[in-house]
Amino acid sequence: MAAEPGTRVSKADIEAIEAAARCLAAGGLVAFPTETVYGLGADAGNGEAVARLYAAKGRPSFNPLIAHVPDIDTARRVANFTSAAERLAAAFWPGPLTLVLAKQPDCGVADLALAGLDTVAVRVPAHPVANALLKTFKGAVVAPSANQSGHVSPTSAAHVLADLRGRIDLIIDAGPTRYSKPSTLLRVHENSYEIVRAGVYDERIIDRLLRTTILFVCSGNTCRSPMAEAIARNVLAKKLQISDFDLESKGISVISAGSFAMAGARATPQAVAAMHEMGMDLTRHRSRPLTVELIHQADVIFTMGRSHAQAVRSLVPSAREKVQTLNPAGDIDDPIGSDVSVYRELAGQMQMLIEKRLSETAIV
Repeated sequence: MAAEPGTRVSKADIEAIEAAARCLAAGGLVAFPTETVYGLGADAGNGEAVARLYAAKGRPSFNPLIAHVPDIDTARRVANFTSAAERLAAAFWPGPLTLVLAKQPDCGVADLALAGLDTVAVRVPAHPVANALLKTFKGAVVAPSANQSGHVSPTSAAHVLADLRGRIDLIIDAGPTRYSKPSTLLRVHENSYEIVRAGVYDERIIDRLLRTTILFVCSGNTCRSPMAEAIARNVLAKKLQISDFDLESKGISVISAGSFAMAGARATPQAVAAMHEMGMDLTRHRSRPLTVELIHQADVIFTMGRSHAQAVRSLVPSAREKVQTLNPAGDIDDPIGSDVSVYRELAGQMQMLIEKRLSETAIV
C-alpha cells in the first residue's frame, strides 16, 4: 500500500513502490531494502535532494555516494564500462557488488554525490523491491545505508525508524535483508580491479566467478590433451586479438590433464614438433593427473574419448553436464608411438574440432 511521508510501509506492493518513486521525483528521501542493508535513497541528479541526504545521515560531503540503477544498460549511461567491468557485471549483477568507474560526461549524477571526483560508484541491486523501485523511478538513485553515519547499518525497517525517524520522508518495509554486510566495492581498471571495501564477496569468490576455465583430458597428458590446450589457447587469443600470454588477464584459463597421468612428464617429441610447425610451444609442458579439484575448477571439459569422459564422471558425478568428448562422432585415437606425420594430421583435426566446440560453447 502507499504511505504518507514518515510512516512505515507494512507491505511492499506496487502502490508502495509507485508512492516511493513519486517521493524521490519530488526531491524526497526514501528508505528501501536491498539484499545487503536498507538504503537511504535520493534522486541522483537532484543536488538539493542529495544535500538533504547528507544532512539526514550526518555524512561528510567528501564521501561519495553509490548510484543504484535497475540494469546494466542504465549503468553504462552513468559510467564508462571497461572490459573488466563488463565481465564483473555479467558475473555478479544484479547483486551485492559495486563498481567504481570513470563517469560518463553526462552521467546524470549530481556533482555533490560524486564528491568532486571524476569517478562514479554504480550498482544493480538484486532485491526485487529495490529493482522495481528503480525501474519505476526510471533514473539513478544514490543510496548509502539508511542510518546515521557511524551507526550500525540497518537490516530492517525498524532499524531505520529507530535511527532516522523524523529525518526522512518514506520507508518501504519488505522485512529483513538477506545479508548483514554491505556490497563489495571494487575500483575497476581496463583489465583488472582492486577491492576498496570488503563486503558480501571476497577476492577469492570474485576471481573464481570471473574466470572461465577450459579443461582438456586424455590418458597420459603428454600428447593429445596438451596439443589441444595449446591449440585452444591459440584460437582464443586470435579471436580476442591478444597474445595467448594475455588470456589470463581476460579471465580465461586453458589447462589439460590425464586420467592416468603421472605428474611432471614432458610432452612427446612428436607433439612438440607438430605444435612447433603451427607456431606453438610445448617445450615447457609438464603432465598432471586428473583430480577432483581440476574438475570442479573447470567450466567446460573436453575429453579425447569416452573413457576419459567416464573417468571425469567417476571422480565427480555432478560434472556430467559440463563434460563432453571433443569429437562428438567418436574417440580421438592416441598417437603415442607414431611418427610426427600422424601428430601433424592429429593437430589439424583437433584445430577444426576445437574451433567448432569453442564457438558452440560461446567462451568468448
